Amino acid sequence: MTSVTENTKDKGQEDPIRCIFFSEFHHIVGPMITCQVPDNFISKDIFDTVSVYIIPKAKLQRSTITVTLKDYKILGFPVKIDDKKYARNAFYFNLCFVCDAEARTVHYEPVVKKMSDFLMALEEENCFLSASEDKTRLAEMLQQVMHDLNLHKMCTLTEGTMTSHLKVIKLAPEPKPVLDHQVPIFLEGRETFQTDQWDLTTQQVLPYIDGFNHVARIAAEADVENNLVKSCVQNLIYYGVVTLIPIFQYSNVYAATPKLRELAENTKLQERCITYTSKFPRQPAYLRDIYRMYASMTHGSSMRDLCQRLNPQNLRINERRLVQFGLIEGFIRRVYKEHIVLMKFAAVQVNQLRNLKILLNAIQMLLCYGNNI
Repeated sequence: MTSVTENTKDKGQEDPIRCIFFSEFHHIVGPMITCQVPDNFISKDIFDTVSVYIIPKAKLQRSTITVTLKDYKILGFPVKIDDKKYARNAFYFNLCFVCDAEARTVHYEPVVKKMSDFLMALEEENCFLSASEDKTRLAEMLQQVMHDLNLHKMCTLTEGTMTSHLKVIKLAPEPKPVLDHQVPIFLEGRETFQTDQWDLTTQQVLPYIDGFNHVARIAAEADVENNLVKSCVQNLIYYGVVTLIPIFQYSNVYAATPKLRELAENTKLQERCITYTSKFPRQPAYLRDIYRMYASMTHGSSMRDLCQRLNPQNLRINERRLVQFGLIEGFIRRVYKEHIVLMKFAAVQVNQLRNLKILLNAIQMLLCYGNNI
């Protein structure tokens, strides 16, 4: 993939397609736009400045090319058809998508390539692109593609006996690095997917993912090298199989979020919550007790304080799974203590606080490895 960038920074946004244009190499005029929707979105002046990348040299043919300008990002897949029937023994064209300069366009690359191959097949069959200067039908196709992809993320093109199905596959962002003290937990039941679809290392790790074991413990119990476990977990996060939650400790402090109101309104969510958090399946907990425990989670009150006050065992509530479900659904969040340096502190005191934070992080890591020594 070739990229030419001017004054921009890709922020990973997935904005809609702003324009689709078809350009070709005219044997007299040179590179030119012969069809675009909407009309005149890309001016001749702008096109002339980047035409060398839109209709490039032979070595860049059939390569995904992204040209980023100040306001727009142009994504194309230049094609060359060799045939003596053309004026210069070849027909050059490029179908391009135009998005905002800061938009993420990598998910459009397969679509641009597939549509270019479709147009190439039409040209080879009946000179669909070069036989006439009237590009009315092509403009209709470009309009349909832009509308359907922006609205439905898929489009079906039919011309004569040929059909092409286009679909935008949304790419998930790269997961953040996995740390030793983080706890992977399944987003759905383990039984909802086949373990044999994963590599051997992941299959060895999966049985130890229970929502309580942190990464370091999983590595020790599965007898798998620590970095391999992290890679496996990161891969599972990418495919939406697991997510990461903090280690459960009774000294942890949790706080309810505004999302808790969904539990009071969504009947199916209530049923899932009761099933997940009840200590005994045949004697499920009451929703009012579960809700009261979530609502009682606040700053300054540890999980130990909450359990002593409300006694979840008598309420038939598994407090550990209660926290798990709350973190996964976003009903609660863990409250962390952060040290703030005041300006009046001397440099020595600032360094002491910095060293204290390093010490606290080390203690947290020791908690991970404590049971594995």
